[in-house]
Amino acid sequence: MSTKVRVRFAPSPTGGLHLGGVRTVLYNYLFARHHGGEFVLRIEDTDQARFVPGAEEYILECLRWCGLEPDESPVHGGPFAPYRQSERKEIYREYAEKLVASGRAYYAFDTPEELEAMRSTYKSEENPSPQYDHRLRGKMKNSLTLGESEVKKLIADGVPHVIRINLPENETVSFTDMIRGEVSFNTATVDDKVLLKHDGMPTYHLAVVVDDYQMKITHAFRGEEWLPSAPVHILLWDYLGWKESMPQWAHLPLILKPDGNGKLSKRDGDRLGFPVFAMNWKDPRSNDFTQGFRERGFLPEAFVNLLALLGWNDGSGTEIFTLEELTARFSMDRVHKGGAKFDYEKAKWFNHEWIKHAPAERLLPDVKKVLEQNNISVADDSYVVRVIDMVKERCTLLTDFYEQSAFFFNTPSTLETGAVLPKWNADKEVFFRELTGRLDALTDWSAAEIETAFKSLAAEKNIKVGELQLPFRIMLVGGKFGPAVFEIASMIGAGETVKRINAGLQQLAVS
Repeated sequence: MSTKVRVRFAPSPTGGLHLGGVRTVLYNYLFARHHGGEFVLRIEDTDQARFVPGAEEYILECLRWCGLEPDESPVHGGPFAPYRQSERKEIYREYAEKLVASGRAYYAFDTPEELEAMRSTYKSEENPSPQYDHRLRGKMKNSLTLGESEVKKLIADGVPHVIRINLPENETVSFTDMIRGEVSFNTATVDDKVLLKHDGMPTYHLAVVVDDYQMKITHAFRGEEWLPSAPVHILLWDYLGWKESMPQWAHLPLILKPDGNGKLSKRDGDRLGFPVFAMNWKDPRSNDFTQGFRERGFLPEAFVNLLALLGWNDGSGTEIFTLEELTARFSMDRVHKGGAKFDYEKAKWFNHEWIKHAPAERLLPDVKKVLEQNNISVADDSYVVRVIDMVKERCTLLTDFYEQSAFFFNTPSTLETGAVLPKWNADKEVFFRELTGRLDALTDWSAAEIETAFKSLAAEKNIKVGELQLPFRIMLVGGKFGPAVFEIASMIGAGETVKRINAGLQQLAVS
């Protein structure tokens, strides 16, 4: 590509970041990195009524967690600052007025009550949802129906007004989408969108075009729900004289509910018991809380990996990719047109694979955090690293490390004696009482020596080793799980092993 690739993610700071939003970031990021380009984060905060304090910081933290840092942003700065639309307010009016002067837009003075009346007055079978369009603009209070002197007086008197695009009545607008190919719309189906609101803030439609032009964006990737707005944006590029600079478009497929019936929403996650936001989000207005993938126990590498494959593949059948591998292989021509069903079980599979193959040192900070959240404080990192290597294959989520490894740090408070009692007898009790003495006498506290002592005593007592290993595991672990039992004993130490055997004998005697 001769022009340097520049892409952008332009979220509104109105709440938590949906996994579909993170996938849009990811595809932008991968495309930019693949082509040696730049990735821009722009905050579209022009809708002050929907602005939520803390949402911008949350978005930036989500991208940091995912490892998808932008090159330019409100925090990183850049040559096209400012990167918050609210700080660019004065820029937009100039272009809106330019459109009015050329006849491509007009002032509209209709009050909210008059707009509501229009929607009810002109409702009919042929037009069940009346819009402010070519059919009705002539019946409304705007600079197309009022005299020039009256318009000037209304503006001079400070009467609230908006600027609307003046869409042609019956024109075909076409463009080439990088995913969908040739896409066409008839302007008869589109209303005269507001470009500049009465408070002087631009709407998305004007701001996205002006900002993409000024920031030299070469490719614009966004969700397919924005397709109906495309003709307005394309006409604005044309009307402002910038058509030669217009970015290439790609409208990404939706992420669908698990049954494929409609777009995945936060409510679906609440209903089905899985997260749909990247990270925990608490709405400061309502205190509504939503759990995120990070806090549920997902590694960012797994989260990014699973998102990449929700709508894209490289054709090889490979499913596990690092971010570097995704960058090397990513291309827009492999992005699917159809929506991708979200499968939480598959998402957990990705996480399990990443946990299994991750070096213990990589998992150490996350596992320590999980343990500390469960009141287990550990000073010896090397011990935790050994524990991680022993149990990570049994962990699907990072949060599983507590259940799978707590017994390495704390003596179990309860034992599943019910699993042992049906076959428990005096001979086995004698075996374990004598075993404590054998273990105390060991000079080499290794799994191999512990196993040898255990099996030798079992042979002497003529008891099958298999009948003794389960009680031994229950005494050390508390339940029927965990890695090799002799490895567990070697890890927790001789004193702790003997202590747990004696405590187990006591509980079994009481039982």
